[in-house]
Amino acid sequence: MLQGKKILVGVCGSIAAYKMATLVRLLIKQEADVQVIMTDAASGFISPLTLATLSKKPVLSRYVANSDTGEWSNHVALGLWADLMLIAPATANTIAKIANGHCDNLLTAVYLSARCPVAIAPAMDLDMWQHPATQRNIHQLQADGCRIIPPGEGELASGLHGEGRMAEPEQIAEWVKCFFQPTYSLQGKIVLLTAGPTVEPIDPVRYITNYSTGKMGYALARAFADAGAQVNLISGPVMLQLKHPCIHITRVQTAREMHTAVNTRLANADIIVHCAAVADYAPAQAATQKIKKQGDRLTIELVKNPDIAAETGRRLQPWQVHAGFALETENEEAHAQKKMEQKNFDLIVLNSLNDAGAGFGHDTNRVSLLFRNGTYEKLPLLPKNEVAQIIVRHLTQLLQIKSHVV
Repeated sequence: MLQGKKILVGVCGSIAAYKMATLVRLLIKQEADVQVIMTDAASGFISPLTLATLSKKPVLSRYVANSDTGEWSNHVALGLWADLMLIAPATANTIAKIANGHCDNLLTAVYLSARCPVAIAPAMDLDMWQHPATQRNIHQLQADGCRIIPPGEGELASGLHGEGRMAEPEQIAEWVKCFFQPTYSLQGKIVLLTAGPTVEPIDPVRYITNYSTGKMGYALARAFADAGAQVNLISGPVMLQLKHPCIHITRVQTAREMHTAVNTRLANADIIVHCAAVADYAPAQAATQKIKKQGDRLTIELVKNPDIAAETGRRLQPWQVHAGFALETENEEAHAQKKMEQKNFDLIVLNSLNDAGAGFGHDTNRVSLLFRNGTYEKLPLLPKNEVAQIIVRHLTQLLQIKSHVV
């Protein structure tokens, strides 16, 4: 998958450096050409010999590699050589240096010389990651064009629990693979996508809803648009903002409003994706005035909302690709398989609330992709934007297959 790709791996002085043996092995296994650069502090956490053995190249850490022969590490040549520079683990110290243009070691000199894209996988303790100075530096690096591979959440070296631990080697390897895989053009194609929750009013001040934030759906919208598609995004109420010339957002509140919006845009869509968490039931009648507190019990009659995905599946044209999401808590695969059949999906994206870092509210997701033909792909925990890119790639391939069949 990465055959012939030249990757500079910059390793900094973090406890997470021990994981770089696994990452380098994964990259080499996919036939990448890997050159490791280490800071002096990094060698206190993992032996340069280990990474040299795995990468099949001497590890570089100093400008002068051999003072007797005059052999030196040419930072300019290294910066021109690479197809990708990956700094992992990236400490708060190195992040601060490169964000502000400091150049006091080989790694920072290569960064300033690099003409290739740069990806950074931060690793530090919770308070260091959340500190305003670190976040300013991260924002500056993003503004400079660096890709950030977000840190995960879990137990940290300090004993605290929270955000800051470096993404796992398997996640980073998957990110690199996605980065180098060719993009499939959706130029001229139309995508109909739902996202976020719906809210079902009880009275003027109360409603029924769920925990959906819309993050996965909005990540999908951007991934589709970046692939060249025109995206009709039907969004429930969320706190997210998204501006893209290829994305048109229709904002709705209730399931019935979303149902109407989907129906009016269904006929000319090439790909339809149901990512919204639509309420299955709504109050039979919303009170026009605030319901006052009376007695110990309040009974609200609920009626079933339209099943938007099932109706779309019944109306689907042979050339249209149809996909949905299933968030389950038990018997996940069986429920997802049943849902795929009932709603005539070509692909269903399964995530479980039993997986840490997945589901509502997180910036990451761990999903499994179930296809109509019986194939199955389980992804590691990844940032939602990367999950979105993988889903878009698969849906594009399905559209190409259907186009040839029709």
